[in-house]
Amino acid sequence: MRISNILLSLPKTLLSSVIATLIFFSILFYINDGWANDRYFWSAIFRYFHVLSGIMWIGLLWYFNFVQIPSMPKIPDEQKPAIGKVIAPTALFWFRWAALLTIITGLITAYLNGYVHEALGFKGGAKNITIGIGMWLGIIMAINVWFIIWPNQKRALGIVECDPEVKAKSARTALLVSRVNTFLSIPMLLTMVAAQNLY
Repeated sequence: MRISNILLSLPKTLLSSVIATLIFFSILFYINDGWANDRYFWSAIFRYFHVLSGIMWIGLLWYFNFVQIPSMPKIPDEQKPAIGKVIAPTALFWFRWAALLTIITGLITAYLNGYVHEALGFKGGAKNITIGIGMWLGIIMAINVWFIIWPNQKRALGIVECDPEVKAKSARTALLVSRVNTFLSIPMLLTMVAAQNLY
């Protein structure tokens, strides 16, 4: 099988990537003489999935705000339905589920590392407070995705039928809250990196 046959298919590309990841994981396991099946091991696994889903989430957030939304005025009217009916709904599907998975895996990671309650309650040292700020910013952003952006996008894209005035208002609300999330994403990422590397 030629490599192009794999790369031309997204499912085959993803499957190949998972297989390569498992091979790398096995090599790391071997050169480390194995790992204990303990909290540290599972914390690393869930942190990996947290970062992976976070890349998908924030990557799509930035795609919407840096690429799709600014490009819409430049697209001829007859081509816009391709965005609204095909690309945007698919991107929003991955966007909202990546947001949820990022929060769940982040909370599990915090639990396995023993700081979930302290961080969410801003208790303890600077590290807990820093990661707590990041956790709450992420939670707020995910709430925005599921309860404000997605319901308004459904109306704006015509997935849910509504009056033209409601559709226009929903599009504006989705845009503004998406911009709020873009605003919050930069300090949120800072707190995540700082909590892991500065303390």
